[in-house]
Amino acid sequence: MPMASRWYAGRSGKHRKKPSSRRLVATSILTVSLVGSVMGVGIGVSRQQTDIGSMSRQKASTPQAGGTPDQARRPSRSTGPTETEPAARPPADVTQVIDIAETGPGNFIVSAPSVSPDHDLGAGELTYTVEIEAGLPFDPSATADAIDGILDDLRGWPGVAGREFHPVAAAGELRILVATPGTTDQLCSPLETNGEVSCRNGESVVLNARRWAFGTEDYQDAVPEYRTYLVNHEVGHAIGYAHVQCPGPGEPAPVMQQQTYGLDGCRRNVWPTVA
Repeated sequence: MPMASRWYAGRSGKHRKKPSSRRLVATSILTVSLVGSVMGVGIGVSRQQTDIGSMSRQKASTPQAGGTPDQARRPSRSTGPTETEPAARPPADVTQVIDIAETGPGNFIVSAPSVSPDHDLGAGELTYTVEIEAGLPFDPSATADAIDGILDDLRGWPGVAGREFHPVAAAGELRILVATPGTTDQLCSPLETNGEVSCRNGESVVLNARRWAFGTEDYQDAVPEYRTYLVNHEVGHAIGYAHVQCPGPGEPAPVMQQQTYGLDGCRRNVWPTVA
């Protein structure tokens, strides 16, 4: 297995809110199966970790639009990967070997924000949870911080579609899950992810832990960048964007291009404001 580089990135300074710390507290266990939605009360911004037991999700018989497999302003959670200011990060530049199990227990830890959105949500605003499958070698709070940073970055969907994304503790409109390859296949079914790629299936944005850890051949020297692409691509499906092709050799690859499978002559790009 390849060596994974740091699995977090520092923030760019283009976020709209200063990140806040998270608390990691084990809270209630919910039963849900690997195919449907989590019920609960949203709380939002310094995160807690909630162990969500065996999740029983309703398997989608048909993928919703954009569900094809592929694969500054928010307070941060007490742990996170994407772009944050260097001072907010743990000691940097440590290379480590990451081992990703082929499949996991199907239990997810929710990194729960401790502050709710402070207003009624309007058009274009979505709530989401970040959930990490138990046993994966990713810190839930750090991972959630990274995803918060990506979704709040003005180079991302807020800068293109005027979208606002708000992390909550439960019952989000989107569930962003980092899952083992085997669990990814179950959550993405009937889409065929074959243990290798990610998907958006209904309200679930399922990020394959293998890709989260190692990126792809085109991004193996830039895994944090690949994570940014992956979140933006799959969330792009969730807000209605379909796949597009490389516009031409040397052009920046659109975020909605299936870059996981190759760049097709384009240059890598992870932000929808670029392409």
